Amino acid sequence: METLLSIIFIYIFVENFVLHRFFGICPFLGVSRKMETAIGMSMAVIFVMTMATLVTWLLYTYILIPYNLPYLQIVTFILVIASLVQLVETVLRKISPTLYQGLGIFLPLITTNCAVLAVTLLAVRQEFSLVESVVFAIAASIGFSMALVIMAGIRERLELAVMPDVLRGSAVTLITAGILSLAFLGFQGMLTL
Repeated sequence: METLLSIIFIYIFVENFVLHRFFGICPFLGVSRKMETAIGMSMAVIFVMTMATLVTWLLYTYILIPYNLPYLQIVTFILVIASLVQLVETVLRKISPTLYQGLGIFLPLITTNCAVLAVTLLAVRQEFSLVESVVFAIAASIGFSMALVIMAGIRERLELAVMPDVLRGSAVTLITAGILSLAFLGFQGMLTL
């Protein structure tokens, strides 16, 4: 139980995939303009990361390793992630067309989001058990979501701020992301596995 709590704390705060490892920067910067789209993308990423880690861990452990096929790991993992993203895209199109339109191109880009692939690869490389892998995926996706939602909140406030024209847009977004990343460095060294 202590290991699971450590995994949760570490991968939400200490080794946040966006703010510490810089995985998933494309959707982080692209979808964080509005809180609604950030929350929608967060839910999609939580689902895809968790399910992809569960399925890929099972495939790796019970098919790829026993049949001596670990060289197919990345291809297999990408296929699983792409299938799950298709599922999410189809469900969102039916349930919430507005959110589907708001996410735009960033929804199918979850397939190529390096954070999702990194979670699946790290779960097997760090030799986590199935439960540890799922907890790891949930924690990593919550960390991703937390960074995305915080950034969206800040960017919505910055839209109303008075600032020089040269800082508007990408410049202030990148400066804000850097400051947010520095803030999360405060958790560094608090816990290790």
